[in-house]
Amino acid sequence: MEANEMPVRILCVDDERNVLRSLERIFLDDDYEIVTAGSGDEGLEIMSEAGDSFQVVVSDYRMPVMNGVEFLKAVYERWPDTVRIVLSGYADAGAIVAAINEGHIYKFIPKPWNDEELRVTILNCLERYFLLKKNQELLEELARANQVLEEKVQQRTEDLELRNRALEFSQTMLGNLPVGVVGIDECGLIAHCNTVAAGILKQLCDDFFGTDIQHFCDDRLKILVEQVRKERTLNTVDTFGDRPWRVLGRTVIFADSESVVLVFLEV
Repeated sequence: MEANEMPVRILCVDDERNVLRSLERIFLDDDYEIVTAGSGDEGLEIMSEAGDSFQVVVSDYRMPVMNGVEFLKAVYERWPDTVRIVLSGYADAGAIVAAINEGHIYKFIPKPWNDEELRVTILNCLERYFLLKKNQELLEELARANQVLEEKVQQRTEDLELRNRALEFSQTMLGNLPVGVVGIDECGLIAHCNTVAAGILKQLCDDFFGTDIQHFCDDRLKILVEQVRKERTLNTVDTFGDRPWRVLGRTVIFADSESVVLVFLEV
């Protein structure tokens, strides 16, 4: 149930029955459930049985056994979200300060009170209560969303780390193959070259990595790539540098583009 859908329950505590009846009459036309108690102990017992269902607690200040400040202090410790109000004809400034500090009182209302002002005060209390509840719900929702995001980021990080390790392994393995491997992207750039292939191409052109095959020092490489693009495959023998090589070629699709892979096998 969302905060603004909760039924409004107000607990009124006073040792004088006529005061409690007056409070009940004030809110007859309001959609509130008014619950009364004749002492602080009774009020705490009612709240213990009701759980967190009270939004506002109104208490008299001067009551026997447990006064209003002691009662509302106990309420604050167990139900801190409630909005607490003290009613009192005892206008001592020290008592007011104690009530505010110890019981975390929202407002100190003198007796006799003005009915309309009291109704407005209760409305303000309820607005405050439901606003705080809504903020709590939003913070909890944000915390849950952040938790989900953190879990996704963690999972994504783990996935990337795994992929990076797999890529490093693949690159290491490819780099140390006893055959030459050259990759030419769709733009004609030499995008990959393992150790053996680097030794072959180095004999033909000093600066070859990232070079457009159209400008490569030896036209034969361009001819081989064009043949692969045309026929989709290649199997030929040619001499590069100081020895003959069997050259195998294939087209491969990578990142939605067609690349060419040449493999050099020593004859």
